[in-house]
Amino acid sequence: MSYIEIKDLKRKYVMSKEVSVEALGGVSFNIEKGEFLSVVGSSGSGKSTLLNILGGLDWEYKGKICIDGKDIKEYEPNFYRRHIVGTIFQQFYLIPSLSVEENILLPMKFVGTKVVDVKQRLEYLLDTVGLKSRREHLPKELSGGEAQRVAIARALIDCPKIVLADEPTGNLDSKTGESILNLLKELNKTEEVTIVLVTHDRETSKKTDRVITLVDGKNV
Repeated sequence: MSYIEIKDLKRKYVMSKEVSVEALGGVSFNIEKGEFLSVVGSSGSGKSTLLNILGGLDWEYKGKICIDGKDIKEYEPNFYRRHIVGTIFQQFYLIPSLSVEENILLPMKFVGTKVVDVKQRLEYLLDTVGLKSRREHLPKELSGGEAQRVAIARALIDCPKIVLADEPTGNLDSKTGESILNLLKELNKTEEVTIVLVTHDRETSKKTDRVITLVDGKNV
């Protein structure tokens, strides 16, 4: 049994009685524990829909997703989104009025944490992403690469089992983007976390262990 099993995943958006859009048309693939996998496809291929479903943001799908043998619909949604998956977004989504440290700790203000020593975890992540000297800075004082590193640390603060990365290098120059990919590869090993990276860039996808290609809502 694979760690993540995705079986016949379908998602249709009904716009009106006459109009509907099939975003996913029967996607099936497995992901092994600790794997660094990328999902690649052009705009409209179903990447974002797949990521939203895996991230627990969309439960209106057909088919089945199991993680370590458990259907994700059996989880309480907030628990799933905090303790099972952590998400890194292309746009960073940092709170402008909060410092680097406060942004990283933000998820813990909404749900109980399973991390025994939050301070130790914070110090470890600040060191790992290279932001110890920037901990009191606001997002506007950071470069794009630094902002994405904050977002990565925030996604990892509560030790999720899976990290979903949505075009994490999309807003970065090539050199900075490469450094972010290298950081994710490092965390994949040291944190023993499974990473699913969504991208339209095939060069980026080549840096991962395996590539799943989506075309018109189906994996090919």
